Amino acid sequence: MFDLDALTIAVDAHGRVARLVVVAYDGSAPREVGAAMLVWAAGQSGTIGGGVLEWQAIQRARDMLGLGGTRLERTALGPNLGQCCGGAVSVLTEVYDTQTLPVGKAGLIVRPAGDRHGQPQHMPLAVKRSLAAARGQGMRPPPQLIQGWFIEPVAQPQRDIWIWGAGHVGRALVGVLAALPDVAITWIDVDTDRFPTSAAANVRILPVSEPERAVPLAPKRAEHLIVSYSHALDLALCHLLLGHGFSTCGLIGSATKWARFRSRLSALGHAHNKIDQIICPIGDPSMGKHPQEIAIGVAAAMIRPKVLDLRQEIAG
Repeated sequence: MFDLDALTIAVDAHGRVARLVVVAYDGSAPREVGAAMLVWAAGQSGTIGGGVLEWQAIQRARDMLGLGGTRLERTALGPNLGQCCGGAVSVLTEVYDTQTLPVGKAGLIVRPAGDRHGQPQHMPLAVKRSLAAARGQGMRPPPQLIQGWFIEPVAQPQRDIWIWGAGHVGRALVGVLAALPDVAITWIDVDTDRFPTSAAANVRILPVSEPERAVPLAPKRAEHLIVSYSHALDLALCHLLLGHGFSTCGLIGSATKWARFRSRLSALGHAHNKIDQIICPIGDPSMGKHPQEIAIGVAAAMIRPKVLDLRQEIAG
């Protein structure tokens, strides 16, 4: 997915930025088609697989920053780099600045891959057909290289996560979850002083003196993690979210805390089967109670459905 927001932020901060993306591979490769990273003069973000492949690609990208342009490089991992992966990877490097940021049309970015010399000047018919089919079915095609042209859907968050609380656990959760793909985070607490001075591009900080007033703003499909500084606030949020609706809702706490909350939520008129939709405690208690341990357990639980789907696909 082409993360246009992250690229725009990087260009605003660093000037010229190179974007490296895997456009094709043969055999075994460290990352999938569409895996991308950004490189600027004094830094980088993301990864196309690490190792010598990435190191050499970064050097090429920095060499290109001065003049700009595009470059498509195919590398055999074994013979050329001595890596154990037995495949070959094609990496497209494109340099962007404020004047050359791409514009997504219908949620897609489509362009010739690599140096424009020798590439078709007009979009090939096969590319037009692929785009027409995708638009006609209302579905975004996966990243793919077709007759020298590369199609990428613009990244759009698929998961809307609301984190209630900016204490130690809240910060750890945001630090881990914001790095996951296709995630947008809304982070709520009572005051701006509770938040760090900066956050990732996909994190919206929402200071609200009475956080429970923000519940109606949450979409019904949102996934909630309640880790506030106050048990009374935790209970109020559980009560309001049960009435508002959600995709999932997790609450930090012990078995004792949850037993008391269940009793109080029942007294507030919530049916037991509704109350059972709240997960408490969050994460994996066997991993420990350190904030990062909690955050890793929560992240593992959130990506587990994808892992199970992949296993079923492989088994099938």
